Order: sequence, then C-alpha cells, then structure tokens
Amino acid sequence: MKNAPCDRSPIPVLDVGRYFEGDGDALDLLAEELRYALENVGFYYLGGHDVPLPMIESVFEQTARFHALPLADKMVVKANEHNVGYMPVNGYVSRSSRISHSLKPNLVEAFFVKRELSSVHPDVRAGKRFRPLNQWPENLPGFRDVVLAYCTAMESLCARMLPVYARALELNEDYFAKAFDDPQLTLRLSHYPPSELGESDQYGVAPHTDSSFLTMLAQSELPGLSIRASDGTWIDAPVLENTFLVNSGDMLRRWTNHRFLSTPHYAINRTPARERYAIPFFFDANIDFPMACIETCCGPDNPPRYQPITYAAYMEWFSHQYDHVREHISSVAPTDPGVPDA
Repeated sequence: MKNAPCDRSPIPVLDVGRYFEGDGDALDLLAEELRYALENVGFYYLGGHDVPLPMIESVFEQTARFHALPLADKMVVKANEHNVGYMPVNGYVSRSSRISHSLKPNLVEAFFVKRELSSVHPDVRAGKRFRPLNQWPENLPGFRDVVLAYCTAMESLCARMLPVYARALELNEDYFAKAFDDPQLTLRLSHYPPSELGESDQYGVAPHTDSSFLTMLAQSELPGLSIRASDGTWIDAPVLENTFLVNSGDMLRRWTNHRFLSTPHYAINRTPARERYAIPFFFDANIDFPMACIETCCGPDNPPRYQPITYAAYMEWFSHQYDHVREHISSVAPTDPGVPDA
C-alpha cells in the first residue's frame, strides 16, 4: 500500500476552547467544522481541550510500567469474555475489518479497562455481558488510580462533545443526553514492539474500523497511525502536540445511516529499537439503548439501512475477533450486524 507524506494530511483541526469557555456563538461554528470532518475525512484533531498534559503523560508512564511487568504477572489478569484485562502480543487477528484480509496476528499487547463498577452493582451481580468488574494488576502502586482518573476526565470530555455532534446533525443540542446518561467506555493501554518493516502484511493493528461512537487518541511521542483517504491512498497522521486525534466508528456510521464516516486506519511501530505506546479511549452509548436511524439522516430517497441495535448486541459480534473472548464463548461468530438490510 502507498502512503502519502504527512504534509498532505487532510485531517482538520478543531479547537474547542471557545466552546468550553461558554462562547454563545462557538457551538454552531464548531458543529459545522465537525460535520465537514466526519462527512469527508472521518478523523479530526481536537485542540483547546482541558485534559491536563501531566495527566496524559502519567497514563503513558503507567502504560509502560504495566507492559514492563513479567509476562507471568500480566497473564494473571488475562482478558476475559468481557474484554477486560490483558491481551498478549499476537492475541488477535483483525477479523472485523471490512478491508483487510491479513491472517497475521497483530503485533501489539494491550490492557483493557471499562467503567469501574462495584461488586454489588446489579449488572455485575447478574453477570451482564460487558458490565464486569475491572481486573487490576497487583504490586503496581498508583496504576489503578491514575488510569481511573484519566477515564473520568475522558468521559467528561466526550460528554461535552455530544452537543456538538447533535448540532452537526441538525438536531437539538441535548439530543444524545438520554442515550449517554450511563455511557459505555473502554480505555486500551497498548504497547507496540518494534516491527519488521520488511513484512508488508505485519501490522501493529491491521487496517480496520473502530466499533465505537467515537475514539479519542492522545498523542504519543512516536507517530504510527495511518488513515485511508477517499482516493484509497494511505496518509500518515502527524503528531500534533496537546491534541487528541478523534475518529468516528462503526456505531456512529450505522446510527447516521452512513452520513458520518468510519474511516479505515492501521497502526504500526516504524521506529527501530523503540517501544511505542498508545492509549485510545472508546466512547459509546448506554449498553441497552436502541440506536435507531437518526431522523436527519434518512428520508424517502434515503431509507434506513439498518434495524435498531444496542451496544451489547453489536459488541457480541465485534468482540469475537479476540482470541481471549472466543476461549470463553462459542467459537461460531454471530451474524455480522454491520451488514445493511438493503
């Protein structure tokens, strides 16, 4: 595949500073910029946010600490059927990808965290899928507190972006409030070892689209993400300091009847002899909220492509790509819910 140079990057930069400060005119202006980004690119950089840089740096430090543990210690918290915990290197093939058919496992290891629930939470006690207790490593002081503080900050940031997404779709700014009053969230602490660049189909994460409503990726020291442009070329995403690289995923694409893109992208560590870390944060609607086609995204000449679906139903299919999930459930994957009805 051919990559375009970074200076041709089409990825827009959106500054949310004025909007977060309460500027009355900022919301609709920002919504116009977001609409363009998600209808034409599927990615944007988010600047002007208020997540402290020392907090972000601390999460990267904790990610490196975790992945420096002996493998035996990490396997104590091996990921389960809820996709919570540690996934070792070569732990999955991107089976959910619409565009990649690589059969090589991805050269990445990761630790997955979801919303922190108590042992007496009704969903935990009922064993509800994707609503488990988190797994935490022992003898890693400070790790849990730093990670959970970051999850709280990122949930707040994503929630404050929801009115912008609503206005970008010509909806009232509170349109998504009910759908996200108890949102699903996942933080993935990833480690990409140096890769053998001579192997054309060996990726950190092979070309894929995210399952999420939106994904926020804090900028790391090393670049490594590439996105597919509308003409089919691959464009390296440059590192822009103190921004998040944000993309829409398959759930938002489905919810908007394909109006908003879910752009394919891949990750790789291109820097010899250096470790690359990434901390993508995935934000989704309430686990049982029925996401039906948004009214501004369909009409007589553009009928809904899909039946309503919940996060839980979609993830039943998506999570089947992970080896550790298939160890706990049927090896037969559910029917792909991303296939349009017509």
